[in-house]
Amino acid sequence: MKRRTLLIIIVAAALFGLVVAVAASFLHDGLSSRATPTKFEIMLARNARHLATPASARLAQNPLLVSAEDLRDARLHFADHCAICHANNGGGQTMIGGGLYPKPPDLRLPETQNLTDGELFWIIENGVRFTGMPAFSNSGGHGGMLDSWKLVHFIRHLPHLTATERIEMERYNPKGPDERAEEQQENDFLSGAAPGRKPESQVHHQE
Repeated sequence: MKRRTLLIIIVAAALFGLVVAVAASFLHDGLSSRATPTKFEIMLARNARHLATPASARLAQNPLLVSAEDLRDARLHFADHCAICHANNGGGQTMIGGGLYPKPPDLRLPETQNLTDGELFWIIENGVRFTGMPAFSNSGGHGGMLDSWKLVHFIRHLPHLTATERIEMERYNPKGPDERAEEQQENDFLSGAAPGRKPESQVHHQE
């Protein structure tokens, strides 16, 4: 009973601290997503994430042995699904990532690399509340738990990502309509086909 009471007190104190930190942040920065979380907010957020992750999940072991084939699968999956926020190199410096609050962490740094495999898997599968990180379990285009475990291996590999690997990833990054049209025109030109019409966004009308 005493242990339960102590846990309730700790959780209540953490929630109170979070409310104070959020209120202080709003007073200082307003509602702007350009603001940078304070160190106190970061500490509370990490502790809250840690408490929200079941102990059994933190202790879970990756059932897949790392292999070149699985790393490549995860690398291309990351390029197609994750790089839009996290960047191909995991640094988080993207247009979408820069507009989020809090901004995506640099996955190469110890704050991420020191998490257990189970914690990384849990975050990929379940997302993180009050951030831009979605839950990928049962999401369209995500192959399931094995893909998540492969991504755990790839996140471990990010600090050692090579230039060749990064260039390959760029070919799998999501493309907008204009980029796809330009790519199609290049392919048509190389194959000797007649050039197609440019999309409206690329047509410049002369006055």
